[in-house]
Amino acid sequence: MNRTDIAVIGAGLAGLTCARCLADAGAKVQLFEAAARIGGRIHALRDASGTVLGDLGPTWVWPPHQPVVADWLARLELPTYPQANEGDAVIEGYHPAPIRAPLPGQDGMARIAGGPAALVQAMAAGLPDGALQLNRPITRIETAADGLILTDAAGAQITAAHVVLSIPLRVAATRIAMPDAPAALLQALHATPTWMAGQAKAVMLFDRPFWRDANLSGRIASRIGPLTEVHDHSTPAGQPALFGFVGWPPEARDPAALDAAIRAQLARCFGPEAPHPISITVQDWSRDPLICTAADHAGAHPDLPPAILRAPHLEGRLHIAIAETSTRSPGLIEGALDAGQITAAALLASMRNM
Repeated sequence: MNRTDIAVIGAGLAGLTCARCLADAGAKVQLFEAAARIGGRIHALRDASGTVLGDLGPTWVWPPHQPVVADWLARLELPTYPQANEGDAVIEGYHPAPIRAPLPGQDGMARIAGGPAALVQAMAAGLPDGALQLNRPITRIETAADGLILTDAAGAQITAAHVVLSIPLRVAATRIAMPDAPAALLQALHATPTWMAGQAKAVMLFDRPFWRDANLSGRIASRIGPLTEVHDHSTPAGQPALFGFVGWPPEARDPAALDAAIRAQLARCFGPEAPHPISITVQDWSRDPLICTAADHAGAHPDLPPAILRAPHLEGRLHIAIAETSTRSPGLIEGALDAGQITAAALLASMRNM
């Protein structure tokens, strides 16, 4: 049976951060990811050469107000640039026709060069060879005399002195059997929503940023939709783009109908040139069973996490580290980094005291 000091389940940002901190401190760690890629909710639209053209998951960070983000960006030497907000926005659904009006931007809002995917890749680059295993879903966690036993989908088992659960909590509760876990913990897992898990995001690529010619910011605020918000998503390399959050509920997101409705909205708000993007890519997270459960379709934001999610369980061997367990920006990139590093620090401290 394979053995390790620490097994981290889930290679999203929190799991990667936890594994990176543990490995940097010399702990033997293995990171198990059910998907074929790392990043979890962080995902990028790329061209054939691998260049990032847009973010299909989170986009923004706020370094002046997020000290954990600022620290990791500095440590990983990842530059940022401001979100483009110059010009008026287009407002629709409040008047008979769309109107243009100024909308204030958010203080400190920035984008990472290469997107949050660059943060994920830089974090993973510091892991030891062989530590990360993709396409390996864990389906069971149970206690043993000398640790915890993990069973994967193929029936193979791993014994770990400690386990860190770093996947969306409702997904963990429904996809991983934990027969020895306290009932109160399982209840808390089921009750905790995953931020943006039911969201769909559209990225629209263009030949040129035509909205700037009209002194528009590229922003739309809409009560009609299907996109409730639209923002300039152009990259420093020069790929003009917009992105928007889809307001239609998951059950209404027929791809063909959604594509046509997005084009019609762009025409209403920006004029006849806008309905002709190079491409429209929609990432519907509600269709990803490793991210979203049916309970997440309502789209609730996680509250301050209950203490039971930040405490170790199974005689101190099972820990939880995901963005929603952080008391600092739960659900956001800051929360994922915070949860990962705090859990790693607690584990290292407990191992020193053993």
